[in-house]
Amino acid sequence: MIKSRLSAVTWTLSAIAAGALLVGCSGSVSVGNTDPKVSKGKLADTVAEQLAASTGQAKPDVACPDDLVGKKGNTTRCVLTAADGSTLGVTVTVTSVEGKNVKFGIKADDTPSPAAS
Repeated sequence: MIKSRLSAVTWTLSAIAAGALLVGCSGSVSVGNTDPKVSKGKLADTVAEQLAASTGQAKPDVACPDDLVGKKGNTTRCVLTAADGSTLGVTVTVTSVEGKNVKFGIKADDTPSPAAS
């Protein structure tokens, strides 16, 4: 029973990773300050929404450690955490900045990391 639950979670994370790679997720956020950047909370929410939309899965739990500064090529790493505690890394890269609108691409890692014991 534990094995089948783990397989389901692994399948879900794999589906998210595959969906993010196949669809080539991207997002954009308009910000209201003079330095274009996306707050880590807004970034995590947007990444989760994009991953859910590209995979047809429920919105995952995503956390991003830092704000994303709107300069083409800047990156940050976010982490998707599954219900069983396993994780999947997600790289977010700024693709363009138009005024205060920061556009970025999302690429999930190929393989999830197991939950910490």
